[in-house]
Amino acid sequence: MKKILLTISLVFTISTLSAQSNEKLALEKSQAAATKAVDTTKLGWKKTGNFVFLFNQSAFNNEWLGGGTSNIAGNIGLNYDANYSTRTSIWDNKFIAAYGLTKLKDQDVTKSDDRIEITSLYGKRVGQSNWYYSGFLNFKTQMDSGFDKATGTKISHFFSPAYLQVGPGMLWKKSDNLKVNFAPATSRLIFVHKEFTAGLPSGVTYFGVEANETMRFEFGAAVSAYYKFKIMENVSWENILNLYSNYLDKPQNVDVDYQANIVMKINKYMSANISLQAIYDDNAVKAVQVRQVFGLGVNYGF
Repeated sequence: MKKILLTISLVFTISTLSAQSNEKLALEKSQAAATKAVDTTKLGWKKTGNFVFLFNQSAFNNEWLGGGTSNIAGNIGLNYDANYSTRTSIWDNKFIAAYGLTKLKDQDVTKSDDRIEITSLYGKRVGQSNWYYSGFLNFKTQMDSGFDKATGTKISHFFSPAYLQVGPGMLWKKSDNLKVNFAPATSRLIFVHKEFTAGLPSGVTYFGVEANETMRFEFGAAVSAYYKFKIMENVSWENILNLYSNYLDKPQNVDVDYQANIVMKINKYMSANISLQAIYDDNAVKAVQVRQVFGLGVNYGF
């Protein structure tokens, strides 16, 4: 009888342990499948964009003693991202376009913003880390003509200047909102129209392009960083930083292009926007160029 009870006890214990083991294995498989399903939702195309129209206006009558000049200004902007990802690679694309005009009383209309920028970045993952072997392309230009404020002479227009950068490197990407790309062997081409370089005096260049030429070739190192975060609910801050050092000419003079875009959503269609850009490029001007736009306007996200 004792042997029978002992046998039954052993069989029951083994069955219980086996059941627990199978249950644990099934739970682990279920959790792995759930994790895989969650990861899969982050794969494929992810497209987001924001269109904004900003309007500013100030008016003063002739009796206003506090001073001031009547003015009106309008800006439109498009910021669009199309990112594609698989388990082993990523392909991030960004398109930025902005244009703005300002009219001061008794003065001609002038530009307050004008830019086009396209960036495409491909990365192949290194193991299971946040590092990728990468290759990138960046293109910048403007849409409309620019004029010297003092003389009224035209000094730029579409595709003059235009900048094209291409190079391999290494990408560290934590998420779509935080990434840094290092490209130590980057080629940069600067394009201009010959009308701006024809007959330039000796030693004078136009955005680095020499007299009677239409292009300048540079080879150097490029670093690009992107960070977007929420300051608080409905307030986001986007930071874009690009650095470039030309190995072939004064590598210590690093070109800097920093952009900050702050969007403060009021509701689905209204927002207050702040855009700031600071550029240092000694081929263009040996000083820091600063552009700042602030306004309340129509905002549409898609």
